[in-house]
Amino acid sequence: MKAGDQVTASNEDVSVEVEVGAVMRDLLEQEDTDKDGLITVDDRGPKNFPLGNYNKHSKSTTFAVCGEYQLSNLLQELFLAGKRGFNTVTIKRSQLEENPVHRIRRLISTSWWDNLTRRLDADGIQLAAPDPKMKYSLRIYVPPGVPEQFAYYSAIAREQPAIHLDVQWLPEGEVTAEYIKSINDKPGTLALDMETVQMEEQSDGKKSKGLSFIVPGGHFNELYNWDACFCALGMLDTHLDVLKGVIKNFVFEIKHYGKVLNANRSYYLGRSQPPLLTWLALKTFNRTKLEPDSLDNLKTAILAARKEYHGWWMSKPRLDGDSGLSRYRPIGKGAPPECHVEVFAHVFMPYTKKYGMTLEEVSQAYDNGTIIEPELDLFFDHDRAVRESGHDTSNRVEGVVADLATVDLNCLLYQIEVDIAFATRTYFDGKLQIPAEFCAVGDQVDKVELSSLWTERAERRKVSMNQLLWNEREGMYFDYNTIAKQQSTADSVTCLWPLWCGAATDHQAARLVEAGIPKFEYAGGLSSTSKETRGTVSEANPQKQWDYPYGWAPHQVLAWDGLRRYGFHEEANRLMYRWLHMLTETFRNYNGTMCEKYDVTRLDCAHKVDAEYGNQGRNFKYAPQTGFVHLSMVVELKLDRLTTTADLVGR
Repeated sequence: MKAGDQVTASNEDVSVEVEVGAVMRDLLEQEDTDKDGLITVDDRGPKNFPLGNYNKHSKSTTFAVCGEYQLSNLLQELFLAGKRGFNTVTIKRSQLEENPVHRIRRLISTSWWDNLTRRLDADGIQLAAPDPKMKYSLRIYVPPGVPEQFAYYSAIAREQPAIHLDVQWLPEGEVTAEYIKSINDKPGTLALDMETVQMEEQSDGKKSKGLSFIVPGGHFNELYNWDACFCALGMLDTHLDVLKGVIKNFVFEIKHYGKVLNANRSYYLGRSQPPLLTWLALKTFNRTKLEPDSLDNLKTAILAARKEYHGWWMSKPRLDGDSGLSRYRPIGKGAPPECHVEVFAHVFMPYTKKYGMTLEEVSQAYDNGTIIEPELDLFFDHDRAVRESGHDTSNRVEGVVADLATVDLNCLLYQIEVDIAFATRTYFDGKLQIPAEFCAVGDQVDKVELSSLWTERAERRKVSMNQLLWNEREGMYFDYNTIAKQQSTADSVTCLWPLWCGAATDHQAARLVEAGIPKFEYAGGLSSTSKETRGTVSEANPQKQWDYPYGWAPHQVLAWDGLRRYGFHEEANRLMYRWLHMLTETFRNYNGTMCEKYDVTRLDCAHKVDAEYGNQGRNFKYAPQTGFVHLSMVVELKLDRLTTTADLVGR
């Protein structure tokens, strides 16, 4: 600040032109006292930075930037301007004082989702194919049914030799656990759907273009199943083309890989994730029903979901014949290659003493078959199922989930049954014809199914769920062990999912509100499990990310919607407020941080998570550029349900 500078009143919006590099350097030197590239409440600077015009031809104006929120906004604007190649940038006071809720929503809809959108084509493969979890050259696997894609990617490999694209066929017929393991040392991306579009530069020319999809963020750079479904809901108003691409890519996966995959990587070929396709397809149809192809798109998605339902979820070994309920039971062998050995330190440690090996040596010896340990085989059978459940990892499911008819999976399958019945009855005259490409094993081509068949399936599942999963004494639903023929004692906030799908009676809903919610509700929302289910953290029982005290966006959203469905609006609003207040405070106090999970027991630094995978969305400097995908959905979808944002941001 120079002598004679005019200092503006705090309520006057002014703008100054500043040198990006110089101001950013001075700002960090003064305010980033812990030198992590962020300005947060943890820094001990003066929290007061004078910002003046650096253009000698402009009117000399200065205003003070005060507090970590405004200072971090300034840092973000400077960094992004520099990234765009600007040496100077105009900063408005109103930019730095922007309401945090408005800023979050603006960043999500105009920047973050664009930065998380991918396409597997000539223009996008260098961004979409790399895997931050594993280091390998670009490789793409193409299923046998799309030879045109093999030719397309082979042409890219020839025309762009510098990217070293390796194009491989997947085998004809069934993909086995042995095959999946055999290519673990040659991991790659799995092809997704493409379309043919008109080239702009010539009226008679056409080209192939990959359909858009969304990735979660952090080190997850592929199309995940339930992550994408939750994010897509928030994109209905702003990114409808991406949402449509996600659905069509899921249909492609069911056609060519037999299911919606955990994600489109070769090491995920043997497992899926929580199924939400019909739910997403119907919500998309409700937004696009006036478009000429909307009904055809809905029908295709319903047919694909039906094929996955029969071919994966309702076939052995996932289907338990005695109960009629389903389990997470993917195929595979050995430890998941995408995980670092340290994740399984508590599992491999006893064998380091037995064999006189290091942790890494035990892991390698087990993987290549040098040592054979049935207990390890059993652990990893369950571990793959944990990952298919989407709850990787939690004491609720570790070491047992492949035997569990979980509350969450059977709620999702009940929802699929209800959705197919509804869509068939409402949009397809009560009957659905099954073409060859969507026939499951044993289906007759062009058979016709009535909506009543799916209604009956849903009713049978609801009866089984309420007989085997409901515990009247506890007032909660519990997972059912199909081998031990008894309920699990581990509790989970997924006990509220029967409210979301409508499988609970009014009495059960009231009991869940009375007995269930208090087990999981904290200052920042709902914890994934209770403290008792997590147990005492130790070397043998390390903290797991889907256990107390951590909360995740999908659990919050389904709980809110379920409570509203049964008329518990006050409880839903309270929980919604807790979660969104925590997100907003973290965003404001920690340089725009939005991450995948939060410690709901504390509001001062809820993003600081001590679990096996850290916390995706935290690892940035200067400015967040992606957030985390399903957190973005929550904010975009739910903020407008609260009557005011004033309380939310603590003003």
